[in-house]
Amino acid sequence: MDAFATASAFFHACESLRGWEGCREYVADGATFESQCEPLTDISTVEAYCEWMAGLGSGPLAGCSYEINASSYDESTRTAMFFGTFTGTHNGEGGPVPPTGKTARAHYVYLLTLDDSGKVCRMVKVWNAPWTLNELGWA
Repeated sequence: MDAFATASAFFHACESLRGWEGCREYVADGATFESQCEPLTDISTVEAYCEWMAGLGSGPLAGCSYEINASSYDESTRTAMFFGTFTGTHNGEGGPVPPTGKTARAHYVYLLTLDDSGKVCRMVKVWNAPWTLNELGWA
């Protein structure tokens, strides 16, 4: 599988809420995660992020979905970029408040760097979390 195909497979597995078990085959040991948004500042590994996403989608935002708006791959930096829109309604249990019934449509970007073996070794998520939390009635 080429690098962009691996990155794409990882993106879909993660966004389809398959958790670490559904994502691990695409990820290098010790892969790091970074994000400059409050809900994610304590997450530092791709494994932990995959589990966080799975928990979100099986709890407060059960039934959530995503769509890809654009994607690309830069050979020189071995980095894939996915720009997506996440849609979720707070109907499930969990979250900072009881279910609000409110829906968020949030734009986000994944930057996935692949190592020499073609596996994700670094992930950066760019996301306007305050916007999303406000739409859900969580802020």
